[in-house]
Amino acid sequence: MTIEPTAPAVVAFAEYGDYESDCPARLAVDIFGNSWLTVIVYTLREGPMRPVELQRAIGGISQKMLTRTLRRMELMGLLERRRYAEAPPRVEYELTCAGTDLLTPILALGVWADRHGDAVRDALYGDTAD
Repeated sequence: MTIEPTAPAVVAFAEYGDYESDCPARLAVDIFGNSWLTVIVYTLREGPMRPVELQRAIGGISQKMLTRTLRRMELMGLLERRRYAEAPPRVEYELTCAGTDLLTPILALGVWADRHGDAVRDALYGDTAD
């Protein structure tokens, strides 16, 4: 089966400076380079969650890595941490507007993976269907 590629929309970006290191796209590459960050964004897509709920929903992430990634995401402005004055204290995390906007490229990457993942896996590891 042949899948026709879809051309991305052409977007004009503002000038970013004299050096490639000034390019804002590097931030996007850094974000997508952290696999847990994108998983957390996707997991929070339907609303706020407590850390234990996040860890349970994600699976395979240690408490230490979850905490580290949540703190980084908060510093980046991708999520908001809400602490409730209860006994015991309750904490929830919710995506900000910037975090919610990350769902667009995450979902687009998911579409790409759905369309091409098997072919890429077969190219790397050989056709395992035989």
